[in-house]
Amino acid sequence: MLAKHVASAHCDLPCGVYDPAQARIEAESVKAIMAKYADNDDPVFRSRALSIKEERAELVKHHLWVLWTDYFKPPHLETYPQLHQLFWDATKLAGAAGAKGTVDLGKADDLLAKVDEISKIFWETKAA
Repeated sequence: MLAKHVASAHCDLPCGVYDPAQARIEAESVKAIMAKYADNDDPVFRSRALSIKEERAELVKHHLWVLWTDYFKPPHLETYPQLHQLFWDATKLAGAAGAKGTVDLGKADDLLAKVDEISKIFWETKAA
């Protein structure tokens, strides 16, 4: 008889490596691209910037969803009941209603603030 093992991971090999820094780096990239977009009038540059910004925003969502679906568990929600709303808000800010759909630096700042809130909770759970 085979022993049953339960594993959870963000990839096909349960390495257990999670870090909100990945989402933070992509969110910072989104903000930097928005600033470069605003400072440049070249339509070719602006087109490229928008495309890259949207890719980076999608990566923010990806890294957040990895944390939400693979790292955080029901006991975390008991301690941090705001997690669901926090992830909802953050992924919306990374999506079409936020970073993907605008070049408004304020939205990028809002996204970074949500990622920072998630990061704070993440590190508190890691220390526990």
